Amino acid sequence: MITLASDFGTPYPAAMKGVLLQRTDARLVDVAHDFPRQDVRTAAFWLREVLPYFPPATHLVVIDPGVGTERDALALRAGNHVLVGPDNGVLCPAARRLAGGDGSRLETYVIDEEAIGPVEPTTSPNPAANPSERRSLRSNTFHGRDIFAPAAAAVHDADPDALGSLACLEPGAVAVDLELPAAELEGERAAGEVLVVDGFGNAITNVPGSFLEGREQVLVNSDQAPVGETFAAVSVGERLATVGSHGYVELDVNRGCGDEAFGLEPGDRVVLEPAE
Repeated sequence: MITLASDFGTPYPAAMKGVLLQRTDARLVDVAHDFPRQDVRTAAFWLREVLPYFPPATHLVVIDPGVGTERDALALRAGNHVLVGPDNGVLCPAARRLAGGDGSRLETYVIDEEAIGPVEPTTSPNPAANPSERRSLRSNTFHGRDIFAPAAAAVHDADPDALGSLACLEPGAVAVDLELPAAELEGERAAGEVLVVDGFGNAITNVPGSFLEGREQVLVNSDQAPVGETFAAVSVGERLATVGSHGYVELDVNRGCGDEAFGLEPGDRVVLEPAE
């Protein structure tokens, strides 16, 4: 299996799939292609939360605001998984979790962009051109198609225990690490931030869900809100604090948008305290 994740929307992922299907018979599974454009941290959070539910696979990830620059292309072996993508931190949180959390089962390789071979269309883009003149130049703006997809195909079809022997890989190191921030817990006060806002408008913080245990009300940036185990714990349209599927405190609205109701967006500071 090869999974695909990007901020490309459509139709660019189709070109990556075309390259993969030229080179491997792997099963292709889309994770998401609607991550916020060039938002490395948001994509890193969701990949950390989603990829551990897959069986062993190669994960092709392209959120790449530095495309065409000197940043490396990486393959990270994390336990029984391999992640392929740019060296900008987007792979790191998921790789650490897949490797067991402590990084002891994490190996890093740098992709030799010249060794993976050129990507060509199966027919000439210009019907009048000589077949020998098919375009095989590497684009500076679409490494997802021209570098990461062929690298993912090569990695997928290799013996996982022999990744280091692949001609297209060499041992390397991550230049850009990304650690998602942790909340500060002090007594009955938690200071954190909004990590992401999901498609339902739920504002997902980095405060551990355990902070809400035994509480019926909580102050969110000095503004009181009820605590509920489900959205339906409050009436439709009312705000609440709850624990999301990822284990963090969410600030939500029953059948509404928590980010709008609480006036929050990703990166905003959130202080939770007991309500008197």
